[in-house]
Amino acid sequence: MTGDHYFTAEPTTAARGREVEFTAAGRDFTLASASGVFSADRLDPGTAVLLRKAELPTADTTGDLLDLGCGFGPITCVLASTAPSATVWAVDVNERARELTAANAERVGAADRVRVRTPDDVPADVRFAQIWSNPPIRIGKDELHDLLRRWLPRLAPDGVAWLVVARHLGGDSLHRWLVDEQGWQVRRQASQKGYRVLHVSR
Repeated sequence: MTGDHYFTAEPTTAARGREVEFTAAGRDFTLASASGVFSADRLDPGTAVLLRKAELPTADTTGDLLDLGCGFGPITCVLASTAPSATVWAVDVNERARELTAANAERVGAADRVRVRTPDDVPADVRFAQIWSNPPIRIGKDELHDLLRRWLPRLAPDGVAWLVVARHLGGDSLHRWLVDEQGWQVRRQASQKGYRVLHVSR
């Protein structure tokens, strides 16, 4: 494997800046992006399906929410905007992605409620009311399973995770693995444009 990938910790490609515009939860967003991060030029189609079909938090939502693999921060910014009483943890291995997410949280007026961290810098005692992720399928199946085994157990007892996975990249097999081998309760919330939106709970 050569060159930078969105899961590269410190991208070496030049950070060519751009802006990404999209609408979610009835609000227009214009966020900063740059080369070297996931879906740098547009809102990823899977992320768009997730934000459209999952049950977004509301003004009554409190506690800690996790955006796992935040990229430049579109999910983080939507969660922070729809749940102003919650704390959003934005986690990514990619340094450039974290910098962009922090800047975008400031753009949407949520910098005080967004915690941008590397995976190892999230305190071990934090439990999440919700986990949101368009997980990095291309890191490989074993690595993806390790990622989910690490983070899903950190759901609060009544917490829920929302995942989006392309069907052709193993969305259905991941569903089966979560249920049959990991013991999670999984419901397919929606299927759209080749993506599966999965509702995961204990």
